[in-house]
Amino acid sequence: MAFLLHYIFITTFISAVSFLLHRSSRHRRLRLPPGNLGLPLVGETLQLIAAYKTENPEPFIDERVRRYGSIFTTHVFGEPTVFSAEPETNRFILQNEGKLFECSYPGSISNLLGKHSLLLMKGSLHKKMHSLTMSFANSSIIKDHLLVDIDRLIRLNLDSWTDRVFLMEEAKKITFELTVKQLMSYDPGEWSESLRKEYLLVIEGFFTVPLPLFSTTYRRAIKARTKVAEALSLIVRERRKEYERGAKKNDMLAALLAGDDKFSDEQIVDFLVALLVAGYETTSTIMTLAVKFLTETPLALAQLKEEHEGIRAKKSESEALQWSDYKSMPFTQCVVNETLRVANIISGVFRRAMTDINIKGYTIPKGWRVFASFRAVHLDHNQFKDARTFNPWRWQSKSGISCPGNVFTPFGGGPRLCPGYELARVELWEPAEEDKLVFFPTTRTQKRYPINVRRRDG
Repeated sequence: MAFLLHYIFITTFISAVSFLLHRSSRHRRLRLPPGNLGLPLVGETLQLIAAYKTENPEPFIDERVRRYGSIFTTHVFGEPTVFSAEPETNRFILQNEGKLFECSYPGSISNLLGKHSLLLMKGSLHKKMHSLTMSFANSSIIKDHLLVDIDRLIRLNLDSWTDRVFLMEEAKKITFELTVKQLMSYDPGEWSESLRKEYLLVIEGFFTVPLPLFSTTYRRAIKARTKVAEALSLIVRERRKEYERGAKKNDMLAALLAGDDKFSDEQIVDFLVALLVAGYETTSTIMTLAVKFLTETPLALAQLKEEHEGIRAKKSESEALQWSDYKSMPFTQCVVNETLRVANIISGVFRRAMTDINIKGYTIPKGWRVFASFRAVHLDHNQFKDARTFNPWRWQSKSGISCPGNVFTPFGGGPRLCPGYELARVELWEPAEEDKLVFFPTTRTQKRYPINVRRRDG
């Protein structure tokens, strides 16, 4: 134990000295964006993590934008990082993927997702796998196949609700079951629910210090990730045997097994782990916040219900919703856009500078990480009038958007545009169409929110 403590002290001391030397090297000769690198090793990581536990939707960036401007330097997750809260710079970062910037995420995220996840792929492999993923979530597939599953699974979940449920938990169940069905053709059951509970622990570890010795949350996340990988590995091995015997299914796992790349089980598991996270956590949180925002905006809820009742009046009780229904709800689309803008669970993207990059009069040194913040732009009063107010009517005439150009990027952009963006919008719309609820106000998405359930007459 004494040796271990001595080793930790020595390595920490060496790292601290290296950090100080790093700060006083050639970077002093460059015109870096203003900011504060904070303490050695830790930087401002603890402030970043603590800030997102407050009520303010964008506290860490707000404070630094006021002090330094829309492009600033900080030090988080062990590395100096340039934050951008400016739409033009964000577009520049997104458009130069693979040219000036490459994908790079903190160790806590990359370790838990796996080195073969879509998020961490680069070059031609990423391009190929991104296209494959989009082929299973485009509007044609949703229209012809997925919409039926979405409608069926959501009805199944809603019918199981009792007099009082916790909305966030139910939203997580719905989105996880939909994603598992889409990726592996598994219907909801004990296996999927057990897997989902492990995923909760994995996701909790994303924004922690990636040192199991010092972080209990990260240690739990690593153990949960191992269990998730073991469960998925069993499925992959079973499906590979079925594929070799000639059995075929029309899902993502089948496409991975049939591909020319001959992916190993480990590669496929990493790929599935990341897609389950992408299709699960973000969408369920957005669904919960949509309910919150509508509950707090009665006029919007009334107009939404009126639009939905017009669709429902043309259908029988058991008749499934169609793609044409989805496309004939203009105000619902406004609500979806505004929910994505205000909630914006994907707050931004990390990249790494592949060379020294000059932008807006500053230099981002080669090897430094950058963070393009979408949420900061969406909540900027210079870009959206009364930006922190939920106002779906702004999208009817776009009069509430102060700045021209593409400043609305809830799904990112460039070569790494979220491949499931259309599916996420449909999932967000579908529960709203199921008019079975009287929603009670909620306050924070990390808590368990009770709502009362009222069955439709008839």
